[in-house]
Amino acid sequence: MSAPAGVAEVTAALRRADYLADRGLATAVHVALSLHRPLLLEGEPGVGKTEIAKVLAGVLDRELIRLQCYEGIDTAQALYEWDYARQLLHIRALSERGLADDTAVDRLFGPRFLQERPLLQAVRAGDRAVLLIDEIDRADDEFEAFLLELLSDFQISIPEVGTIAAEAPPMVVLTSNRTRELHDALKRRCLYHWIDYPSLEQEVEIVLVRQPQVSEELARTVVAAVQRLREMDLAKPPGVAETIDWARTLDFLGETALTPDAAVLTLGSVLKEREDIELARDAIDDIVGSG
Repeated sequence: MSAPAGVAEVTAALRRADYLADRGLATAVHVALSLHRPLLLEGEPGVGKTEIAKVLAGVLDRELIRLQCYEGIDTAQALYEWDYARQLLHIRALSERGLADDTAVDRLFGPRFLQERPLLQAVRAGDRAVLLIDEIDRADDEFEAFLLELLSDFQISIPEVGTIAAEAPPMVVLTSNRTRELHDALKRRCLYHWIDYPSLEQEVEIVLVRQPQVSEELARTVVAAVQRLREMDLAKPPGVAETIDWARTLDFLGETALTPDAAVLTLGSVLKEREDIELARDAIDDIVGSG
């Protein structure tokens, strides 16, 4: 489908896909789509940065192409590489049949032996794709610098093949958890939006949209407890994804509201560090609001 015509249409389209975006995020998405600008999303883990790229791909009926960044990622893993094993087998086969002339060797560096990685896939797909560059802060400075030209021109030069350019740029979403500061040059090429934790009412609505079988009373008590957890000195405060998971777990167990006993038994749904769980257990009455 074509891109939504305005902020209200973006909000409505995302909501139909069970993603509740506030006006600021919907505006950023609308501008990024309309002006063909990459969108850089930062925020705490679990607030929906990655999810919005997935939802946009579905809403726009485009292919989702995901590049998961990590420490040590290089251009070959992100862009393309040659299938050396197949090339070697091909050379052996040609040699055995006496066919290894210059033309046959030239064909070794053609599309048949080119392994496309996410960035090249996205350039070829153009505006038929949503490119998610996930957790860009995990990559190193060199890889971030490499992305600058791609995000500016959406073209890739392959020495053996030539330059491949996108007829129209894909929708690009970059996410960062701020484990390190990104360079200004990258930020300048992107629209920027910070996704914060939602308000209590917004988070209750998110839980009810994503898990409609959960009662409103249970959703409210869970969200209130999660928001109290976020005020504590935790190693990894829970995100919205953990709120949803906690409510779903409690509903599965037949709980209609969050009690101290139920909370203690299910803390592993919302907290993922042993020290955080122990800290929460010691303050469980305050967390569930019964103290």
